[in-house]
Amino acid sequence: MNPVKIGLLGLGTVGSGTLTVLQRNADEIARRAGRGIVVSHASVRTRSRLEGLATQDIRLSEDPRIVVDDPDVEVIVELIGGQQPAFELVMRAIENGKHVVTANKALIALNGNEIFAAAQRKGVMVAFEAAVAGGIPIIKSIREGLAGNHIRWLAGIVNGTGNFILTEMRDHDREFADVLAEAQRLGYAEADPAFDVDGIDAAHKLTILGSIAFGIPLQYDHVYMEGISGVTRDDVAYADELGYRIKHLAIARRTNGNVELRVHPTLIPERRLLASVDGVMNAVVVHADALGPTLYYGAGAGAEPTASAVVADIVDVVRTLTGDPENRVPHLAFKPDQITDLPVMPVEDIETAYYLRLQAADRPGVMAQVSRIMGDLDISIEAILQKEPGPGETTVPLIMLTRRVVEKQINEAIAQFEALDSIIGKVQRIRVETLG
Repeated sequence: MNPVKIGLLGLGTVGSGTLTVLQRNADEIARRAGRGIVVSHASVRTRSRLEGLATQDIRLSEDPRIVVDDPDVEVIVELIGGQQPAFELVMRAIENGKHVVTANKALIALNGNEIFAAAQRKGVMVAFEAAVAGGIPIIKSIREGLAGNHIRWLAGIVNGTGNFILTEMRDHDREFADVLAEAQRLGYAEADPAFDVDGIDAAHKLTILGSIAFGIPLQYDHVYMEGISGVTRDDVAYADELGYRIKHLAIARRTNGNVELRVHPTLIPERRLLASVDGVMNAVVVHADALGPTLYYGAGAGAEPTASAVVADIVDVVRTLTGDPENRVPHLAFKPDQITDLPVMPVEDIETAYYLRLQAADRPGVMAQVSRIMGDLDISIEAILQKEPGPGETTVPLIMLTRRVVEKQINEAIAQFEALDSIIGKVQRIRVETLG
């Protein structure tokens, strides 16, 4: 049987890694797929990307549309990134009757509903395992391995840059800005780090995870998003003193017929496995009714870890080339006519616990004012840390952990705290999840 010919769009870090894995493991991949897989055509912006790679018999084009329109190519692998021209190219490939594999989380999160509808009409597959958590097979695990379960919630560290920054802040008592600069020097963060530190990247990935977990449409615009730039080394130290770690979590949860989709800094108990995920590593905990909690851990980025997921998708596509399109694994885990548009809860309506840090005047009666506000709003306090003032200081930090409460109540409490003349500046608020 003739090998399946692949068209590769982009030979950057992931594209080069994908080509390397396909060539190095060609025999093993053929054994698994049932036939050979070769890259026959690739688009490149700079031919220097090909140095050191075995590229015999690969046709090179500078225009990716030429690859997409190549009649010999059966599967298009989109590794350009971003929305455009990726969206145009993927839709063109689908219209040409070609299957698509992509590592592009923004493309799937923002345009996936349209892409999958087009693929359904044309009877082709769109595979996107590498779009979330690099090489960790989290999409396949939820979509196929947990297909018999009711997913209750999931929580993940899905951005390595943010996790690296928070780990360095904790381990070496450093400020956010210093660690961010180092992350940029090391190549973990871009010159404009907003996608990583503001939560945009994690929100793209959570959009996808929430959809396949709960059978809802992709809806990035409903994800609540909060970055980590406001977390200080004092917050990290106080969390540690209270027995918690601060992680930038992506959380999806079913709640009374609604869905929570939120990305934000979160205190989690240090005894949880997710609290031990450090550096640039990724991990996702999924809680299912039949299996209970499971942890998926590994490299969330990098040439070959991401290529591992890309090639696995290619193998899946090749395995089903001769199969019935109506009986393939659905793109979003549920049959298209079974996707349910459950409402996504506004963040003001979610219920969780909270870490609050107030800078209070060092005088009698302040704690009584704070306690009165908490009591009036029916907010219970789980723990308090009250520090002594340093020499010559007139204010002290007051740290509280609350029990679970609806966010709008905490917002009201914070507004009342900040109106007191005994509370200086803004109140720091970080959500707390026990992940139990």
